[in-house]
Amino acid sequence: MRVIAGTAKGHRLKSPTAGTRPMADRMKEALFSALGETDGFRVLDLYAGSGSLGIEALSRGAVSAIFVETARDAIVKLEGNVEATGFE
Repeated sequence: MRVIAGTAKGHRLKSPTAGTRPMADRMKEALFSALGETDGFRVLDLYAGSGSLGIEALSRGAVSAIFVETARDAIVKLEGNVEATGFE
């Protein structure tokens, strides 16, 4: 799993070990293609897992992202991914 476009393009994201199903890159690409320009967006990433959706939005110009996740392993990976991409 990776960031497809924007300022963090190409960054590989770590996934939680179990209990989540990451959004496929082609699904993310289709979603953001349909949305078009995301500058100024505020994003709510429910059941965030690795944070792939919110991080992709931030990379493409969203002003903020709120990540909602309850699984401890996923939270650790999510925090690491946000830090690694520079969106702290």
